[in-house]
Formats: sequence, C-alpha cells, structure tokens
Amino acid sequence: MTRFTALLLTLLLWTVQAQAAELVSSVDRSRLNSGETVELTLESSDVTQFGKPDLTPLEPLFEVRGTRQVNQLNTLNGDNQATTRWIITLLPKQNGSVVIPPLHLGELQSEPITLQVVESETPENPNKRAPVFIDASLDQTSVYVQAQAILTLRIYHSVSLYDDSSLPPLQIADARIEQLGESRTYEKDIDGLRHGVIEMRYAIYPQHSGELIIPAQVFNAALVDAQPTQDTSPGAKSGKLMRVSSAELLLTVKAKPLTYPADAPWLPARSLTLSESWNPDPDHAQLGESLTRSLTVQAEGLASTQLPPLPGTDVAGLRRYPDQPVLGNQNSERGLIGSREDREALVPTRAGAIELPTVDVVWWNTFEDHLEHSSLPARTLHVAANPSLVVDTPAGALPTEASADSEALWRWKLSTLILACTTLLGFGLWWRGRWQPAVLRTAQTGPSPRTVLDDLKRACLANDPQSTRQALDAWARQQPETLADMAARFVPLSDALDGLNGALYSETGQHWQGEELWRVIRTIPIAERVQDPVADSGLPPLYPK
Repeated sequence: MTRFTALLLTLLLWTVQAQAAELVSSVDRSRLNSGETVELTLESSDVTQFGKPDLTPLEPLFEVRGTRQVNQLNTLNGDNQATTRWIITLLPKQNGSVVIPPLHLGELQSEPITLQVVESETPENPNKRAPVFIDASLDQTSVYVQAQAILTLRIYHSVSLYDDSSLPPLQIADARIEQLGESRTYEKDIDGLRHGVIEMRYAIYPQHSGELIIPAQVFNAALVDAQPTQDTSPGAKSGKLMRVSSAELLLTVKAKPLTYPADAPWLPARSLTLSESWNPDPDHAQLGESLTRSLTVQAEGLASTQLPPLPGTDVAGLRRYPDQPVLGNQNSERGLIGSREDREALVPTRAGAIELPTVDVVWWNTFEDHLEHSSLPARTLHVAANPSLVVDTPAGALPTEASADSEALWRWKLSTLILACTTLLGFGLWWRGRWQPAVLRTAQTGPSPRTVLDDLKRACLANDPQSTRQALDAWARQQPETLADMAARFVPLSDALDGLNGALYSETGQHWQGEELWRVIRTIPIAERVQDPVADSGLPPLYPK
C-alpha cells in the first residue's frame, strides 16, 4: 500500500510538471518584406529537457541564418526558476502567408506562428551600392490635421559598424512626434548582398493643414576596418567615418472636414471603441452606497493625450465624485493605440429608478474617410432602499395634515394629561423631597453634549473623515433638528458636508482637511445648536414655571 501511494504521488507530480512546462514561441515582428530576416524565440522552463529544439521542420520554408542559446536564472519570492531561450534567425524563402510550424523539444511542442511576407520594398536610393545608406518612407502621403502618419527610417549597412553610431532625434516643426518602441535590427538581401538593417518608426501628428516637410535625417557611423594597421594603439578604433543622410519627404495635411460637428472634439482615428465597467454590479445598487463607473475609450492612430474627457454621469438622484483619468499608449504594427479611462464614484441619494443617458463619442474614421459615432446605450439604475439608513422620527414631531377640529381636540387632551401628570409629579416630588438632601447628583446615562462636541473637534482637527462622520452623527442626535435641516438652513454647513462626503466616497480621502467643518459647526446660529453644557450650573431652578 505504501509503495502504491508513493508511485501515485510520483505520477501526480510528474503530470503537474508536464502540464506546467511548455515551449513558448514568439517573433520580433509578424509582418516583413521579402529578403528580410525575422527572429524566432523559443523559451522553456523545463530543467529536465536537454539538447536543443529540432529545427528540421523549418527547412522547407525558411533558411536558418543563425541560432544562439541564452540561459537565465530568476529568483521570485525565494524560489529559483531556470529558463532557457533559443533565438533563431530565419529568412523566409517565399512571399505571402508563411507559417512557422510547431517545433519539438523532447516531449514539449511550440505553437505555430503565421508571418506575412510582402513583396520586397527595395529602397530607391542612388547610394544603395554604398556600404552604408539610409532610407526614409511614409505609410501615406496625405493625412488629416492631427491624424497619425508613420515615418520609417531604415539604415542599411553591408559592413560592420561600431556601437557609437548615432542618429539625432527626429524633430519636425508644427508636428508632434512619438517614437514607436525601440529600434529593430535584422538582415536583408539586396542584389545578392547581405545587409544589416537598423529600423526606427515614428508616429507624426501634424498640427496645421497644408504641406509638411520632413527634413533629411543624418546618420553618423564608424566602419570597422577589416584589416587594421599595425601601428594602431590599444583601445583606439581603426575605421572610416561615414555621414549619410536620407531624402526629404513631403506630407500633405488636410484640414478638418466641413461636415464634422463644430462643437465636438476633433478625433481622427483609424478605429475607436467605447466601453464601461462597474464595481460593484449596478443591478444591486442601494441608497447611500458608492458605485464606481469606469468609461474607457481606445483609439487606433491617436495618442492618449489627444483623447478628450468622457461626459460625466451628471443626473438627478446621484452624487458624482470624479477621479483622476488613467492614460495609456500601446505600440502596434499600424502605429500608436491610445486609451483613456475616466472613473467616477456615484452615490444614489434616493431610491427608485434613475435614468442614465447615452454616452456618445463623435470621431472621424480615417481608414474609410467618413464620420462615425461610438456610443453606450442608456441604462436604468434600480436603487433599493437601504435599511441601515432609516432615520427615526423625532420625538416632538407632529402631524402636518390634520383638520382644525381634530387638532383642537388633541391639544385639549394633551393639556389635560400634562396638568394631571404635573400635579401628580409635583406631589410626588414634594413627598420625596422631605427625605432627600437639598441637592442630589444624578447619574448621567450616556455621553454629555460637551463630550460629544469634544469628540467631534478632535476628529475634525485630526483630518479623519471616518471618525468625523461618526462623531458628527452622535452630535446631530443631541440637536433639536436633524443634520439635513441644519444644512438646509445654513449654507456653509451644506458645503462642508459635501466636502466630507467627497472624502468618504472617493480615493482622495487622505487629503481631506477637517478644520473648515469644525469652524462651521462652531458658527451655526444659536437657535440650531444645543445649549452649551458648560454654561449650566447643574442646579434646579428656585422657581420652576
């Protein structure tokens, strides 16, 4: 039985390891020109596998230009994890859609990857026979103002270069520039001669219509001398210095179309999507409980800084507390993808149905060249009553809709009852007073008004919104009116309460300052505050009325 259990545990451990281990494949780019190389990376974390992947399936479609292996040891939470990478340089043998087949490493197998190999775009450069030359190209010759145009710079070299080669940053007047990722390096065959290629891509956003000239870009390089002279000092570089430049490019910038709405922000994008998310689920909304709504717009061909704020949820029945927007940019083969997320805390102030309007974003489709709308449909929030927010009716409250006869009869009965009770109470106190001292101290049942007021002061001056809210509720229960009635009478108190609620329902609570609320509490008109207990003598009046 013991051997069977050990065998079962060993088999289970082996199964878990086999499921966790995998051979992950990736490429540095999925679209390339004919004659260019691509780097395939295979990665495995299975330390039980030895050798290298079988590259035989690549031979029919690719020429393997080189293979190198990289071993890494990573430490995460005290655990060591070893990974092995094989970086394989491939040259496709045909154009069109080419599939990198699955490769095997022992029992592991990688996933296939599809490449798009397009017809070679050999640069029309008069200096292409030179050992080093530079080529510049635009993905389109005409764009709308503030829309994206992609500039690609490729530096070709048929000789080795030193690492100190330099290309100054791209600068264009009247245009915003965004570099699309880091530079790429690969190889390309030109007229049977192998060239190394350094590729850089930029997103250009013209700020004015008309003609935009992209200036020539200058590349400085030092060529490695294949046969250095004998008198070269140690550490000195022997080679020829070269300075090559690209041709100027002309970009036509079109003005905003006349059909675009004048009151809408100008958004020229290749595609645009709009989405929303809620936390918690809005279908279970309750009165007084915070809901977080996130609206996200994502545009292909625009930077995140070009995206305007989305309309806020400003409707009756909801208190809105907006948060700081979250901006992000992502690089893709077709340029920049910008995103903007606007979050807001929504607190229902009444129960029932609350209608949220449609969220609509107007934009111009630069791919199909027409006006488009992206929108979120209107929705209805069904807010349920919150049992924890039920307020007791004040003890002295009277009906407001009674007839004159009923009110007069009620007053007569109440006065008769009060007279009878006071008579009995007076006789009882007289009788009891004969056997009691002149002054009798009574035990206090609960915090005194002075204690509650001191607690409120300490919470406000400590800038603690949670403690302030609790102390404020305790103080309000000792007042002749509710907190809402006092806020309606005294505008500074209403403003201070809005600031406190904003700190409770948003992520900026740590920056709330309570000194203003304490100052407002101390300046409420005397008719709306309970009498200061310090001023009371604590003795019964000599002549009670």
